[in-house]
Amino acid sequence: MSTPHRNRRSDYAEATRLAIVEAARQLFSHKGYFATTVEEIAAEARVAPTTVYAVGGGKQGLLRTLVDIWSQAPVVAASMDELDSLTDPDALLRQLSAVTRSMRESFGDIMRILIATAPHNEGAAEGLAIGTRRYRDALATVAAHLRTIGGTHPEMTVDQATDILWFYFGYSGYFTLVDQNGWSYDQAESWLAHQATMALRAPRPCAESSG
Repeated sequence: MSTPHRNRRSDYAEATRLAIVEAARQLFSHKGYFATTVEEIAAEARVAPTTVYAVGGGKQGLLRTLVDIWSQAPVVAASMDELDSLTDPDALLRQLSAVTRSMRESFGDIMRILIATAPHNEGAAEGLAIGTRRYRDALATVAAHLRTIGGTHPEMTVDQATDILWFYFGYSGYFTLVDQNGWSYDQAESWLAHQATMALRAPRPCAESSG
């Protein structure tokens, strides 16, 4: 008899948590992490400030949650499985560019929050480091698969291929082309895939990775 009540309570708790996280995401993105207060997050989420601390862990806890939302999104695992199933290097790189675009459109605001905040906040720096490690690990997996299916120059190592993929599909590629140069996402997606394909097959591999 008490199960429906527990379910309603759990549903309400989850709805409250999601409202707090979304409020923090919007405010961090529009005002910046440091200019946003817990009181503003509470007002936006329509909860008490104490609830923001209890449910979200305050601003630092919410920042960590945003890192997980971006770097551990279910779409990431699904995309990696799809990429791993492709055996045509050209198709794989086109798909990688499309996936990167989708991630940038969905989570680019979180990436920007962390990049802007990290130089001035230890928690943000740690969060960015975690997200970057997960991001690079995923690209390293793609690089290894590309080498297996003949998508890289024979003399190119997996580490070198990972560095190239990071250059084109890390943080700066879409941000530079779309945000700073005014390209459309369609233009950027096509260009990045083409340039990465050429770079990975270049006869002179890049310098050894520093780590």
